[in-house]
This record gives sequence, structure tokens and C-alpha cells, in this order.
Amino acid sequence: MLQRYESGTDGLAGKEGSFTICSFWAVEQLAQSGKVATAERQFDHLLSFGNDLGLFAEEIDPDTGVALGNFPQAFTHVGLINAAVAIENARRAGNQEGLRP
Repeated sequence: MLQRYESGTDGLAGKEGSFTICSFWAVEQLAQSGKVATAERQFDHLLSFGNDLGLFAEEIDPDTGVALGNFPQAFTHVGLINAAVAIENARRAGNQEGLRP
């Protein structure tokens, strides 16, 4: 779970949740780096924060898992799709842990 910036640095009151698209970007990068098993584990973990329809909010409270911010958030879903495609592309290319594409 990644944050876009540290809580309290934006001048707004309240706690910043993890920015969900950033977490999906990290999964995408792991897959593209050949760390497919790690990407899959993190992807599966992120999927657990979707609602019963598989929709995601802009942010997730890292302590409680509660959806925060805009809902549903299109950018988050774009990140999810890109991460899934990156994992599948890495699988098809035969990339595995420790190997570079």
C-alpha cells in the first residue's frame, strides 16, 4: 500500500490514505521487472480491498482497509487493468523472479 505523499504535508486536516493507483503502479513495475510472483501476491492483496462488485475507491485506509475518497475511482481501475495486463504479459514472455525481460 503506497501513499502519494506523507500525511500532513498537503496542509489539510486529517490522515491521508494509501493512494490505490500508486499501489497498482507498483504491481505493474514488479511484473515488468520480472518479479511476477511478487507482483501476483501484491495484486491479489490489493484485490481484497474492492467491494462486492470489484469496485475501488481513490484511497484505502491502510489501518482498517476502509475505502476513502472518490468512489468509484476510474483512475484506480485503469491502474488495476494495467497491472493485470503487465502480469499476463510477463507470464506469456516467461519472465520469472530474478530474470529481466
